[in-house]
Amino acid sequence: MQIEAHDPHHRPEADLQDKGLSHNAVGLFGGTVLGISSVAPAYALTATIGILVDEAGTKMPVVIIAGFLPMFFAAYAYRELNKVAPDCGTSFTWTTKAFGPYIGWLGGWAAVLATVIVLSNLAGVAVQFFYQFIGDLAGSETIAALWENKPINVLTCLVFLAIATTVAYRGITTTERVQFILVGFQMVVLLAFGIAALAKSGSSDTGMSFSFDWFSPAGLTMSAFIAGLSGSIFAFWGWDTALTVNEESKDSDKTPGRAALLCVVSILLTYLLVAVATQMYAGVGTDGVGLGNEEIADNVFGALAEPVLGGPLHLFLFLAVVASSAASLITTFLPTSRTMLAMGTYKAFPARFATIHPRFLTPSFATIAAGVGAAVFYSTLTFLSESVLTDTIYSLGIMICFYYGLTAFACIWYFRHELFADVGSFVFKLLFPLLGGLGLLGVFLVTLRDSASPDYGSGASIGGVGLVLILGLGLILSGVVFMLVLRARQPGFFRGETLRVDTPVRVKDTH
Repeated sequence: MQIEAHDPHHRPEADLQDKGLSHNAVGLFGGTVLGISSVAPAYALTATIGILVDEAGTKMPVVIIAGFLPMFFAAYAYRELNKVAPDCGTSFTWTTKAFGPYIGWLGGWAAVLATVIVLSNLAGVAVQFFYQFIGDLAGSETIAALWENKPINVLTCLVFLAIATTVAYRGITTTERVQFILVGFQMVVLLAFGIAALAKSGSSDTGMSFSFDWFSPAGLTMSAFIAGLSGSIFAFWGWDTALTVNEESKDSDKTPGRAALLCVVSILLTYLLVAVATQMYAGVGTDGVGLGNEEIADNVFGALAEPVLGGPLHLFLFLAVVASSAASLITTFLPTSRTMLAMGTYKAFPARFATIHPRFLTPSFATIAAGVGAAVFYSTLTFLSESVLTDTIYSLGIMICFYYGLTAFACIWYFRHELFADVGSFVFKLLFPLLGGLGLLGVFLVTLRDSASPDYGSGASIGGVGLVLILGLGLILSGVVFMLVLRARQPGFFRGETLRVDTPVRVKDTH
């Protein structure tokens, strides 16, 4: 069914017909929580603080702010596009409307790929911290090391994925309720950790005094700044989940955009508190708990939990990382399944992806497909090659910058005839999306350049070219083959028959 509207300023709610998703299930607070959950702040911090310090040293706080800015500006592009087309396909739908079906399809493909890879990565992280938590609780190093056993690791990972798939399958309300608990717990623990680190900063042998110089880029080389920026941007990824539930939100054209902005700002404040407190307590040296110590770089909280929180309280920080990974694992199903739902509805994917569960009102087939895809991906690469698994995760930066940046530029092009109509249009439809798009494009190009080196990521290469670059571009371009197959089987979308620039939404015909 085709719905047309030629006025770009119209309110699309009058034209919106039901894809089958729940109505008015998510409010402003719920959308913000879902966005924060997808970002997984506890996991993102423990995984990236060491990387940021390695690249930027004491300048870690300014690099975090630099990673926040393009995401914040890009969020305005998402907000403006959502106002005129609150469609759960988000990046896919909007880039198709702006640039046509082929570019739009590749944007959707990159978004789906990124989320499936993140799903597998989050499940793997949850497994690691789960066994470390149980091992510490039981005082058993053997249990703590079980995650290193590949068969046990994969089996446990599959169980986690099955649980997350079930929660996501049972509906947005169930997902939202679970997130209130998981997100609330990890944010309280992170706040407690930050306050404790600040209070104990003077007692640490490796600690350092606070300095406003940490918030200045002066003294940072451009290569170090960009490398740190890439890690920082990854740490902010996931806020767009607040927009992928737009059709299930109250005031679908307004609430999701506001939730996305609140999410990004909340994450920034949390990151800065924990980063500054951690740096004051541990310092950036290479010995002991110093954040420059390569032995703790992959899991900073694992080294700092006990000295900062002390006694049994440090176990709460381990549990917070587990909760963070589990929460993000569940909510990451939302953008994956809803992007595939939209692509199925618009005939850009096989029609089965448009299937909605009659009771739970969820994209049932798409949700299961995402879970199976993540399970197959993680299991195969874990047994095949750890370096390939590692480099695939590193390649996420390429995909994230690609479809976020593409959406930012789509906003400018979509609204090109009204960019100078008033001050608000200039700022929110041109200036902010342009700044966000250029920032993400810059990181994208630099990452492409750096990842070509065999030394990038795991150090694996093919023909002298870094495996990260091959995987990052290869996975995006693999979509071209799939796209050509789909074009031959269902050409309507690629001829512009199902989704055009003057189509606010395309919905499944329920008649």
